[in-house]
Formats: sequence, C-alpha cells, structure tokens
Amino acid sequence: MATRTSSAAPLPVRRALTQMGEDLATWRRLRHLTVAEVADRAGIGTSTVIRLEHGEGASLANTLAVARALGVLDLIARSLDPYETDLGRARADETLPRRVRRKAAP
Repeated sequence: MATRTSSAAPLPVRRALTQMGEDLATWRRLRHLTVAEVADRAGIGTSTVIRLEHGEGASLANTLAVARALGVLDLIARSLDPYETDLGRARADETLPRRVRRKAAP
C-alpha cells in the first residue's frame, strides 16, 4: 500500500502538520528536553522526532508516542472526543442507538 507524503497532502493537512510540529517542539522546549531524550522516551529515532517537529509528518503511532513522551497524549485524545462538546453530546443523544451512548460528565 502506497503512502502519501506530506507534500502531496491537501493544504489544510499540511498546515495542521506544521502547527502540530511547532506545538510539539514548544512542549519539548517547555519541558527542557532534547530531541534525543524525547526520541528515547518515545522509542523512536531522533530523525522521526525532527521530521515531526518540522511538519513533515510521521505515522500516527509515532506522533502519539511523542505526545505521550511529552505528557500531552491525553490532550490529543480529549480533543477528539465528541462527548467533550455540547454539539457532540446533543447529536449523539439524537442519532446514536442507546447501547453506544455514553453518560455525560457531571
């Protein structure tokens, strides 16, 4: 199966890669970690961390491993949870079968 390079990705995806890379690099600096330390903690090579920080992309697994190494994995997971938004909770109550509904947080 062929993979797309970040240069072949649509512009909004390239922008998101760039922004995410900058944000991960900022988190690394805020935690006073080197690229090598993050790579070691994530179990990946330094070149992968550098590519990710430069917005060149990496596999989702490697991206999440870096986020975990930086202590921000939960932020990413929560940002995709539809039940964290009013719209997601409202639409889920309207359209999802009862067996897959989650209770809203108090």
